[in-house]
Amino acid sequence: MIKAKKSLGQNFLIDKNILEKITDITDIKDKIILEIGPGTGNLTSYILKKNPKKIFVIEKDDNLALNLKNKFNDKLIIINDDVLKIDENILFKDKVIVFGNLPYNISTEILSKWIINLKESFWFESLVLMFQKEVADRIIAKFNTSNYGRLSIICNWKLNIKKVCDIKPGAFYPKPKVDSSLLFFHPKKNFIKLNNPKNLEKVTRIFFNQRRKMLKKPYNQLFNGDQKVCNKLKINLSLRPQNLNLDTYCKLAYEYENLRS
Repeated sequence: MIKAKKSLGQNFLIDKNILEKITDITDIKDKIILEIGPGTGNLTSYILKKNPKKIFVIEKDDNLALNLKNKFNDKLIIINDDVLKIDENILFKDKVIVFGNLPYNISTEILSKWIINLKESFWFESLVLMFQKEVADRIIAKFNTSNYGRLSIICNWKLNIKKVCDIKPGAFYPKPKVDSSLLFFHPKKNFIKLNNPKNLEKVTRIFFNQRRKMLKKPYNQLFNGDQKVCNKLKINLSLRPQNLNLDTYCKLAYEYENLRS
């Protein structure tokens, strides 16, 4: 029995019904697949049954990477590295479908990196990802709700997101102390273009740094008190950060970018 490493946030998915449900979300026959953190290869086995064209897996743990090599022989292309250090835009020439029971301690970092580093064209066709339920609730949160924040805005900027289901701790080994949620992401055709996506990161960070305060102070910090952008976007500065929708934050980032160029 392979022991899960707490330091790497490892919880191996073992529920056969959930494994089957994950691989039924989207058609993967003859597609190129990327699996993040395959662990003991439970989901990998179900993916292989669907006859994909090729499977890449990224596994940081040396022992697990070796185990996968022994278990699947030449059926996988194993990348024994840290997913946060890999540039997927360079790695993949064709679009891939990504599966991942992401390590909970770095799940938001992985997703944010993918979105912020996206080039003109998407390197993936869709993402099928597992998160801690609390994190998933923040990702899919709508404006005017308490869960809505930076993560909601950055994730929904370029992606359509659908919650597939919640998953209880008993579906994993070892059992995590929290529920999980499975989310399905696919690219939007239309979204506000930014030359540097980090401007959206900065705008949302400054606004949500004090999420209970009014918009006036963070707005003035970004735009030096100039009311032109506020008037143009018809923003009420007495509102709170959670009261502005996704579109408004993207427009604010666009205006901020223009101001600095």
